[in-house]
Amino acid sequence: MAKGRTTMADVARRAGVSSATVSMILSGRPDTRFSQETHARVHQAAAELSYRPNAAARALRTDRSHALAFISDHVATTRFANGLIRGALKGSARAGQMLMVMETGGVPEREALAIDSALDRQIDGIIFASMRAREITLPKTPPAIPMVVLNGTSSQCPSWVLPDEEGGGREAVRLLAEAGVAGEVALIGINEEEERGLFRSLPIQRRLAGIRAGMAERGLAFAHEVSIWEWEPARGFEAVAALLASGDRPSALLCLNDRLAFGAYQACAEAGVRVPEDLSIVSFDNDELAAYLRPGLTTIALPHDRMGELAVDRVLAQSQGEELVPMPAVVRGSIRGAG
Repeated sequence: MAKGRTTMADVARRAGVSSATVSMILSGRPDTRFSQETHARVHQAAAELSYRPNAAARALRTDRSHALAFISDHVATTRFANGLIRGALKGSARAGQMLMVMETGGVPEREALAIDSALDRQIDGIIFASMRAREITLPKTPPAIPMVVLNGTSSQCPSWVLPDEEGGGREAVRLLAEAGVAGEVALIGINEEEERGLFRSLPIQRRLAGIRAGMAERGLAFAHEVSIWEWEPARGFEAVAALLASGDRPSALLCLNDRLAFGAYQACAEAGVRVPEDLSIVSFDNDELAAYLRPGLTTIALPHDRMGELAVDRVLAQSQGEELVPMPAVVRGSIRGAG
């Protein structure tokens, strides 16, 4: 029969003291009044028996588990937002917290089950993360449990962490304007006139608001605006191929995400249009594939790692309100004259 977990009583027998003595010494209490020899004997016995404290029992005694729950829809199982987990792991390690990661696939029943499982383990707080920034409907949770929404918003949660999309939109326009190619720009992804009355998420609205504000500040207007509902490479290819075939070619494309830009690169290659000599391109998100395009794609990065770190800080501090994380520009080779 396999030997069970080493208990405090086992350590006490090995050291020749009581379990209460072992508890006080191993908990690090400064006022035990035991001799130095007793302390040494207890620590030696614990080391010899490979004793580990029972975290569940300690959580029941102290009402703290030193663990956080990271509950997401698709963050862990796709490459698009795994920086959120990396950042949360880094922040948790810095704070001396364990991070329990649970993936739900966005299924409400599994989300509720994940929260119940986290509560059963006496976690100190919950980070509810979304792969794509959106408004999130959360399962009911006890109000005493600190919670932060990461890469999303929720009317049921007082605290959330988002990328500064408006600032990112302004930065994309700045890159084009300072390179001298902002006069004939096509916006790839949205045409507000055609989409009037249709819903786009809050982060997308903010990204577009920053873009339009940046253009207006410089007295610029888009030469073309192309509405695309699915921001995927195939749709970007179709839209840009049609634009290039029209004969009214712009000097630059501002694509609303990197996946649209991937399609734009393909359309340019098929049409014999050189990037950036004939056409400059800037986009958003800093997908890992952006660095492997030739030339590399200049893009405004989603600061996922930093967002994950801040989510841990905020849930432990029980902060409220919105935190916007700056979106840095990653300059590669797709804008003519930029450097």
